[in-house]
Amino acid sequence: MSTQSSRLVLVSNRVPVGETTPGGLAVALKDALSTRQVLWFGWSGGLTDKTGAGLTCIRRGNVEYAVTDLTTDEFEGYYAGYANKALWPSFHYRLDLAEYQPDEFATYMAVNARFARELYERISPSDQIWIHDYHLIPLAAELRKFGVTNPIGFFSHIPFPSPEIFRAIPQHAALASGLMACDLVGFQSDRDRSNFERYAAEQAAMSALPANAPQMAGRRTSAKAFPIGIDAAAFAAEAETSAGCAPPALVGAGKCLILGVDRMDYSKGLVERVTAIETLLDSRPDLCERVSYIQVTPPSRGEVDAYAQLRIELETCVGHVNGRFSTLDWAPVRYLAQGLPRNELAGLYRDAAVGLVTPLRDGMNLVAKEFVAAQDPRNPGVLVLSEFAGVAEQLPEALIINPHDPAQQARAIEHALAMPLPERQERHAAMMDTLNRYDASWWCGAFLQELAVATSKSSAVQAGAAHPHDEPLTAPQVAAGALAVAGRRVSGG
Repeated sequence: MSTQSSRLVLVSNRVPVGETTPGGLAVALKDALSTRQVLWFGWSGGLTDKTGAGLTCIRRGNVEYAVTDLTTDEFEGYYAGYANKALWPSFHYRLDLAEYQPDEFATYMAVNARFARELYERISPSDQIWIHDYHLIPLAAELRKFGVTNPIGFFSHIPFPSPEIFRAIPQHAALASGLMACDLVGFQSDRDRSNFERYAAEQAAMSALPANAPQMAGRRTSAKAFPIGIDAAAFAAEAETSAGCAPPALVGAGKCLILGVDRMDYSKGLVERVTAIETLLDSRPDLCERVSYIQVTPPSRGEVDAYAQLRIELETCVGHVNGRFSTLDWAPVRYLAQGLPRNELAGLYRDAAVGLVTPLRDGMNLVAKEFVAAQDPRNPGVLVLSEFAGVAEQLPEALIINPHDPAQQARAIEHALAMPLPERQERHAAMMDTLNRYDASWWCGAFLQELAVATSKSSAVQAGAAHPHDEPLTAPQVAAGALAVAGRRVSGG
């Protein structure tokens, strides 16, 4: 193990080396990346025919990027296979689409073991390790096998399913072992955190700890919700500059723009959303030629059959609605199967009277936050939001709907279009206050601060001492300590 000075060690499936316009995780981690020494480790995004190709290291300022290629077999089994054919659908409550192939699970575990081996050589005892997302659930346990005692945190960017769903995954115990090897597991919402804690308690009640199960010296795993944020002020400024992106024919002369922005994924509720537009026009024919719905949907994971089938279903649904309601100079739905530049999206958000963010299940959904941030506070649009998006816990001022109910969704759109200006302004101001208080900087700082606290608690448990801020463990938490996941205890936050 290296003896270099203390750093923040980030581990993610993809590492954004060479991206000219950083997005996603890099934006959320901006403060940490600019103020600390950082090692960012993960997959380069490239494929190779050679096994054991090793790491490519690039230093940019205070950040060292250490990336490795995957072999074609590793990509097929670890990424395209188990991660996206088994874990992604399961964690989004789509067991009907999940494929649990033993050979793909074996590859998933093997890649995590390789990552752990390569990372172990580059970390020092004082480093903080922060692992991101479902591709790397086993990584902490693999690091512990090397004797790593560093603080390890894990953040799930996707939902954590109910215990009943999680137990349906044949390899759930091995996955839980990976999470329980962490000092802190972070989730997007309290619902996700609660699901994890219920699983630990319920599984412990059903399972005895095997005699040969690896022990982690009684370490405690803390679980807490850290809803990820955006740089709301920066996005608002970009939207103001980019206003007017929508074609005048769509937003002029009393017309209202309804907007949806989602990548192609069965978790996003896209077909249900188009059906809601059809329901709206059926019940309110006077809205024909007065509203236009733009759906921006860049393709995603085209190599997975379920995604290819979804695209066919969505395009068929859009064609059906446009065939029913279009006139010679108006179509109710404009469907773009492509991405748009960030500034154009920001401008569309600002031009829209209604934003539809209606996933069937989502960890957070930053599109909802971007839509709110982009609005003109003097004349804001209205957010229609699924109750099954993690962001719904933070933005109750949106119009919350059940995305499985097209009639309810249609009524919410109708409500949004008719909402008086003072009510729109009041709802928008409340949501902006939340976005500004719990921004990306808060998310990063809160997680790392809690990781330090969780590590001190775990160390106190190992030493047999009570931490000064500990509360007595409840019966379910004590029971969780007997779970066959490395003998650790779960505590919530």
